[in-house]
Amino acid sequence: MNRNWTINGRFLSQSLTGVQRYGWEIVTALDELLAEGGRNTADLTITLAAPPGCEPSSSLKSVRFVTAPGGSGHAWEQIALPRAVQGGLLSLCNTGPLTVRKQIVCIHDMNTRLAPDSYSRAFRALYRILLPALGFSAARVATVSHFAAEQLAHFGVASNNKIFVAPDGHEHALRWTPAHSATTSAAAGPDTVVVIGSRAPHKNIDLIFELARAMAPDGVRFALCGGLDSRVHAQGATASADNVVLLGRVSDDELAALLRDSCCLAFPSFTEGFGLPPLEAMARGCPVVSSDRASMPEICGDAALYASPTSVADWRAAILRLRDDAELRQGCIARGRERLPQFSWRRTAELYLEQMAAIDGRASQRSRAAAA
Repeated sequence: MNRNWTINGRFLSQSLTGVQRYGWEIVTALDELLAEGGRNTADLTITLAAPPGCEPSSSLKSVRFVTAPGGSGHAWEQIALPRAVQGGLLSLCNTGPLTVRKQIVCIHDMNTRLAPDSYSRAFRALYRILLPALGFSAARVATVSHFAAEQLAHFGVASNNKIFVAPDGHEHALRWTPAHSATTSAAAGPDTVVVIGSRAPHKNIDLIFELARAMAPDGVRFALCGGLDSRVHAQGATASADNVVLLGRVSDDELAALLRDSCCLAFPSFTEGFGLPPLEAMARGCPVVSSDRASMPEICGDAALYASPTSVADWRAAILRLRDDAELRQGCIARGRERLPQFSWRRTAELYLEQMAAIDGRASQRSRAAAA
């Protein structure tokens, strides 16, 4: 019997952030597994359905691509997308149609509840209603870390027995080809700390500006990369400092060069469902200083130095240690590379295939092997 699953391609119409990257990397990993005839792909057809005007960024070998007519945004997702679904639906980027019960939806975090000041009032209100409704109606709820899973259960979005952890991967960062622009080349250096994130309050960029002023006598400067989606986020930090370079959005190749040629990545967030930049930095051989909150210790393990997101002194001490202690720096880089295999797009795609097989009433090949 043929099995049919559709992937919710609404993310193709959105700006690229960690959530949208997750969607695309899972799609491409599923495409590769289908082409190889991997576990749990027998008799399986997967279709990526997107709003009008969208196209996948590269060719797909085995996943079919279609556009489903009928508007855009949430209206397309709730009304047009269900008409394109045959069988099950995989929604990878926080939202999905409430009328499709045979659905796996990945809800990445509960930041709208944990950090409400970072989001517009309309966005918070929508997610407060939509996420629990999805958690109730969907067959399974994925999320990206054990921390995020605990928060989904805590806020009543889904029960523990419905949630599974399907983390981000690192392989995309290995495909980047380091290439500086004039601005990133001027910003990079052994005394430069890279910061990736918007000015939404939970990203804690105010601390970076305070830290920059404190570290100006140390000769340390900061390169801040990232933008802000005004439809989603509330405006946060507006501070400035002479030793902070505002790069805005940079390309993946520019980021790879910046990470390669700088002292470290600083990641001071108060909360994250996963926190992809530290993993990307590890993949590019850049040591990490991270906040000691939320999912960050789960993701970074012993490969990062940690500091309280409220302590400028802790951050200054950690950054100076990495800059001035070559042995510590090389140890962090080595431990980061050792940690990478724990976070793989391919392994996460295989996990989705197992869940899809279970929903279809088929014991996954991994489950049969374990039973034997």
